[in-house]
Amino acid sequence: MASSIPVSDSTDPGRALAHRAMNGPGPAARDTTPSVGFWADVWRRLRKNRGAMIGLWITIFLIMAAIIGPSLSPYRYSDQDFDHLFEGPNRAHWFGTDELGRDVLTRVLYGARISLSIGFVASFFNVVIGVTYGAISGYAGGRVDNLMMRIVDVIYGVPLLLWVILLMVVLKPGLTNIYIALGTVYWLTMARLVRGQVLSLREREFVEAARALGVSTPRILLRHIIPNTMGPIVVTMTLSVPQAIFVEAFLSYIGLGVQAPMASWGSLASDATEVLRVAPHLVFFPGMAIVITMLAFNFLGDGLRDALDPRLRGTL
Repeated sequence: MASSIPVSDSTDPGRALAHRAMNGPGPAARDTTPSVGFWADVWRRLRKNRGAMIGLWITIFLIMAAIIGPSLSPYRYSDQDFDHLFEGPNRAHWFGTDELGRDVLTRVLYGARISLSIGFVASFFNVVIGVTYGAISGYAGGRVDNLMMRIVDVIYGVPLLLWVILLMVVLKPGLTNIYIALGTVYWLTMARLVRGQVLSLREREFVEAARALGVSTPRILLRHIIPNTMGPIVVTMTLSVPQAIFVEAFLSYIGLGVQAPMASWGSLASDATEVLRVAPHLVFFPGMAIVITMLAFNFLGDGLRDALDPRLRGTL
């Protein structure tokens, strides 16, 4: 009796095709390309956005200039030289001198510390207070949500800049009081944004599953909901920095900003308006610093918004 000899798939094309249809491709045929993580994909798309990368590098340059720039300057921001008043840009003073003979470049670099710190502190309050308030309001829902959002609506009834001015009048001008004034009202937009995101996420399947497993509310918010709102949070946080710098510049212009001899970009531009015809460079350099910073952060924020948009993932 003849013994049956098994025929391998490699010698029988018909059996090979049937085997692949039933069992799928073999190990060598499967796609072994590692999946790209979310943040890695965000960085990949951000790098392809030329405007965003220009904004990122300008932002890094401004931060580094603010940190180490004043230390590298041969002048102090308060040094006066009455023999060189209102000088234009020259070799000794690249940005010229002001009405007291102070080096404008050193004061612009020092002003970068003040202006950028105001922007970053305001952004910090924006995230901490706004995200916490909006997440609690959106997740609680019902009467709690209505009460919390009515408070926000009442404050929103008055322009935020007017709130800041009123607070500065009460608190008196000063850097610390600017931090307090901006932190008091600057989180409202973030709170409304996060609240809307949480309302749409709290009924999703993964949140329902976490509730069914007995996961506590703080853990659900911190581990499941807030991480899924990071895209809008990061974009709003980035765009809030130049807004805060502009608010500080306006406060300095009306005399409610930082006080002499401390200098910010806003106070430098404000003081220079009195001698604009005599020394226009005193307005030009701090004004350009404000413009460049706002453009850089806006370019970066727009790029982050596109990179973090889930609808565009894998299209760039």
